Amino acid sequence: MKNIFLLFIGLFIGLSTHCQFNEKPIINLENEDEALLNWGYFLGFNQYDFKFDYRDIPDNGDILVSTSTGFNVGLIGELRLNQFMDVRFEPGLFYAQRTIGFRGFTDPNDALREVKSTYINFPILLKVSTKRLGNWKPFLVGGAAYALNLGSNEDSLEDNSTNTFRMTKNNYNWELGFGIDFYTEYFKFSPSIRGVFAINNELVPDNDPNSPWTSNLAGMRTRGIFVNFTFE
Repeated sequence: MKNIFLLFIGLFIGLSTHCQFNEKPIINLENEDEALLNWGYFLGFNQYDFKFDYRDIPDNGDILVSTSTGFNVGLIGELRLNQFMDVRFEPGLFYAQRTIGFRGFTDPNDALREVKSTYINFPILLKVSTKRLGNWKPFLVGGAAYALNLGSNEDSLEDNSTNTFRMTKNNYNWELGFGIDFYTEYFKFSPSIRGVFAINNELVPDNDPNSPWTSNLAGMRTRGIFVNFTFE
């Protein structure tokens, strides 16, 4: 997550120089935000983690999670409410990979589970912007999303006893973040950084109620961060 944040800061500094942070810049795309409807697309990166809730204090310590960088791609539809607020629909495809380490096992085949998730994400977001300042405009964005996890294994009859980690297919998240609209000569470019926090319990317990992997877990929820680069 630190690398993604540093990438966002570096991009912000570069664009700040390009878009003329001075008192009287040349105004690009002066009427860009006047349309009732606006369209675009986004590309980006993500890092997803897990938050575990335990029934009892684990004897061997907390479950470990190793994260890796995934990617995002999707479309944008925006409805203008007024000068400062817009409603956005951002359907997208999010690929993420996590490795879970269960303590107390000596065999790596039992201790490690590689969790690959492909989410089709459907967020409804409210974007709240400041007044445009030359060729840039900061904003906050937040809302709720439904995420379909195509790699959940929820319907599998196998479980961790046969190396299959299962999660729920249908999930619901909160999203909250901030970004900046940069108005270039030809298009509006908007880098943003956003946190995602799962609402529902995503764990599908093992068939055995005394499973060494899931019997002590009361819940498991996704949390993560992603950076999107939007073109409108």
